[in-house]
Amino acid sequence: MKPEPATAPRQAAILAIILVSYFVILLDNSVIFTALPSLQEDLMLSTGELSWVQNAYTLVFGGLLLLGARAGDLFGRRRVFVFGLVVFSIASLLIGMAPAGWWAIAGRAIQGIGAAIVAPASLSLLTASFPEGRERTRAVALYGATAGIGASLGLVIGGALAHWISWRAGFFVNVPIGAAMIALAPRFIPETGRARGRLDVFGALSATLGVGALVFGIINTVEAGWTSPVTVTAMSAGVVLLIAFVLIERRAAQPIMPLRLFASRRRTGAYLARFLYLGAMIGFFFFTTQFLQEVLGFDPLQAGIGFLPMTAVNFAVAMSIPRLAGRMPGSIPLVAGILTTLAGMFWLSRVGVDSPYLTGVALPMILIGAGQGLAFAPLTSFGIISAPAADAGAASGLVNTFHQAGTCLGLGIAVAAAATVPTTSSAIAQLASQVSVALTTGSVLLLLALAVTVALILPADLAARRTRVLRTAVPVPEAVPVPEAERVR
Repeated sequence: MKPEPATAPRQAAILAIILVSYFVILLDNSVIFTALPSLQEDLMLSTGELSWVQNAYTLVFGGLLLLGARAGDLFGRRRVFVFGLVVFSIASLLIGMAPAGWWAIAGRAIQGIGAAIVAPASLSLLTASFPEGRERTRAVALYGATAGIGASLGLVIGGALAHWISWRAGFFVNVPIGAAMIALAPRFIPETGRARGRLDVFGALSATLGVGALVFGIINTVEAGWTSPVTVTAMSAGVVLLIAFVLIERRAAQPIMPLRLFASRRRTGAYLARFLYLGAMIGFFFFTTQFLQEVLGFDPLQAGIGFLPMTAVNFAVAMSIPRLAGRMPGSIPLVAGILTTLAGMFWLSRVGVDSPYLTGVALPMILIGAGQGLAFAPLTSFGIISAPAADAGAASGLVNTFHQAGTCLGLGIAVAAAATVPTTSSAIAQLASQVSVALTTGSVLLLLALAVTVALILPADLAARRTRVLRTAVPVPEAVPVPEAERVR
């Protein structure tokens, strides 16, 4: 006997819990940016220590995502989801209470553990709770919109809290939200079945250490450069471990990353395009924040508000995706979104010391926001499309893994590119030039994301849509009864 389908109010509650939880962990990816100057002054951190307040979170988050995804399949996704929220909330409280820099850095690493559990569990719970069709399309569109809005709104919230209260408030606010989600999740979200088997320990270790080493190497380029022995050693070790991981997964009976997920051109294209797209966007957030505060003279609150044109447009456009989904292939808004983001990024990369906010920053931001609104939901849906139910956790883990790995790599590339700007007599003029170079680099990454989308996702998606249309349009002929006299006896 099949269980009764969830009612609309129950589905709304499930969606709200998942989206709020996902929003909070993405918020902490960016809420720290506009609060960094206040945090540095309060805890008396050096530039290197300050960078690790952000990097510790990203490093652990990116390194443990696949392990977190597999844990959800084995132990039950709701159970793992709630556990991740508990870890994340406790870590947020510890960071807000930090008496010294090492405490804040350690707390951010623990936060990364919680985020690596919550992110894949939230997406796999969403796919398990909403059957394929209009409701899942809408849910995935909102999930994708949350990815873009959480990143941009974090700058506004972080700036406001740092200006009005303290940088600590950006972490304390997670505690009551996390507690509410922990209480509500068991009440509304049904538990998923547990997969039989055991954790792929060698695969988990090689993936976690490989991604972690690669991310560490990329992060280390910010201060030491790409030719540093530490950078080269870490990245080489990361590549070797990831090759070993692929070889292990080919032979594992129950892999944490089934290689069959890459058999789909749409899923593979979505992972690569997301990697490149997020690589461009992290540079945009990191350097535009500096431009607003150091070149235009905005305070943290004004800098946060300065991102509102992008945030508002992002939300409005993202809400239109469910309506567009039934009228056209998802690859069309994805291509349009990447193109629009590219146009806004290239326009913004022309900024200089004399650029006004309205025409130099705000108007390009509108294009970037519109592009994000169009692109994030299709990137998410293509990353999990047609994945078997048994692989839902692994597919959602890959979506978030490529998201975080792209973020780390993109920031390293952008900072390395900005470092090529020669020193000038004016620190403001030098920073403006660095922002221009970094955003130009982001434009190149977006161009590569567009190429991947056009080469892999677009043709496969159009072909799949044509197949569905033909199956719907061509009726299956009914069997014609043969008269009794004509039957062969």
